[in-house]
Amino acid sequence: MTAQATDARPLLAVEELDVVLGRGWQANHVLSDVNLNIWPGEIVGLVGETGSGKTTLARAVVGLIRPRNGRIVFDGTEVSRLRGGARRRERRSGHVQLIFQDPLRSLDPDLTVAQIVGEGLAIRGGIGSQEIRSRVEGALVKVGLDSTVLHRQPGQISGGQRQRVSIARALASDPSLLLCDEPVSALDASNRNYILRLLSELRDTLDLPIVIISHDLSSLAGIADRVVVLYRGRILEDGPVSQVFSAPRHPYTALLMASAPSVKHDRPLSIQQLRRTAADPPPPSASSACVFAARCPFAIDSCAEQPALVPVAPDWSAACHRHEEWAELARSRTSAARKG
Repeated sequence: MTAQATDARPLLAVEELDVVLGRGWQANHVLSDVNLNIWPGEIVGLVGETGSGKTTLARAVVGLIRPRNGRIVFDGTEVSRLRGGARRRERRSGHVQLIFQDPLRSLDPDLTVAQIVGEGLAIRGGIGSQEIRSRVEGALVKVGLDSTVLHRQPGQISGGQRQRVSIARALASDPSLLLCDEPVSALDASNRNYILRLLSELRDTLDLPIVIISHDLSSLAGIADRVVVLYRGRILEDGPVSQVFSAPRHPYTALLMASAPSVKHDRPLSIQQLRRTAADPPPPSASSACVFAARCPFAIDSCAEQPALVPVAPDWSAACHRHEEWAELARSRTSAARKG
């Protein structure tokens, strides 16, 4: 049974979110009309190439970036409207925690592990030193570390241990939602697998919903319940990970999968079948065109308008005018293109 079927409302609801960074001629529209729900107890993979807006979305959710339009509702509270003291209290509550991509840069090199993990609790106030110590040690145990690292600094522990300290710092505040920005990108294979298993165990033991931002589609296939695909600030596909990876409904999703051959799926398409060639008709050039049209070999006149994210199956949506037919068109492209 899905989380959607068992819970009346999502834990996190992002509605028609727009984020613009910079001003004037330097303004960059990073997120456009983003709608996303995160339900209790699920792991969601957020994927897309560099610059697609994944990290910006996470930073907007935790309040590090203010959206231009739209709403962010967490556990029934519209946190995107909070200002001043109300916003500081919400952030200090630790309900939503963001684990940054590079633990070596995000952990203060001059602090000990005990200080790093307990810092948020100390800033929140109202918690005694003994309780902070107890919660720090408890958080470290949850990530597979013991008290021997308490007095070490980040430079005195391994990369895998630093990432576990980053996760422990987030867990110390007893969060309701965990956002992980590329949590395994800087790790070797063994540590990467350990961290992914750890995140899966935390979801199961703490009933903690987790959003994992990642370029590594193969790792998401093993632990995520749902995958959300971003491109140029728009969600192009959102659905159950096993179904999306078996038969994606958007050609950009298929292109990502073709670029990650370790992802197993039915009747795989090649990169050549999914890329435009000189023989393809020119794509629509209208400013309102689909954000993927310029790279899509299946673009037609209707793609001059950005498609809405619409249901294509239960709990599965895609933003493509040709979501029912492009895959067969790709398979019919010449065998010469596959050999390319």
